[in-house]
Amino acid sequence: MQNSIAVFCGSRLGNNPLFEEHAAELGSWMAARKFTLIYGGGNVGLMGTIANTVMENGGRVVGIIPEFLTKWEVQHNLLTELHIVADMHERKKMMYDRCHAAIILPGGIGTMDELFEMLTWNSLKIHSKKIILLNSAGYYNHLIAHIKLMEDEGFLHENWKDRLLIADYPKEINDFF
Repeated sequence: MQNSIAVFCGSRLGNNPLFEEHAAELGSWMAARKFTLIYGGGNVGLMGTIANTVMENGGRVVGIIPEFLTKWEVQHNLLTELHIVADMHERKKMMYDRCHAAIILPGGIGTMDELFEMLTWNSLKIHSKKIILLNSAGYYNHLIAHIKLMEDEGFLHENWKDRLLIADYPKEINDFF
């Protein structure tokens, strides 16, 4: 889906108010530039913030949620499209297939899974989609340092900076498009 961005982020807001502020800023930016949001389909946490902000600003939002999560993540019923799928694998594949880029906001283990699967697919040339890490308030500093350690210790086949773009603020994301 051209002009679609998958956003991977937490189903919780986190402890730093800047995380929610950046999610809303990103949602406004996406709607203003006519990017369709492809995301996990929830109406809670940072997922709910970005989806609601995109819609409040006239944008399109496509949610993809596994049936078993409709109770945990509280599916969003006011989206442009909502797809309820069988499992997490189907969710991720559908999100990857429907986007032309991905942005990763703060989140938990699920967000890390999505980030690393996209990076892996990118490294294996399964796709070449742009992957952007929004490092709000330095949330991903330790992860970035660890990826650099993997490179320094000889475990990466190529320069990871060619695969993962990093922005500290939503406004910097504009430079990548």
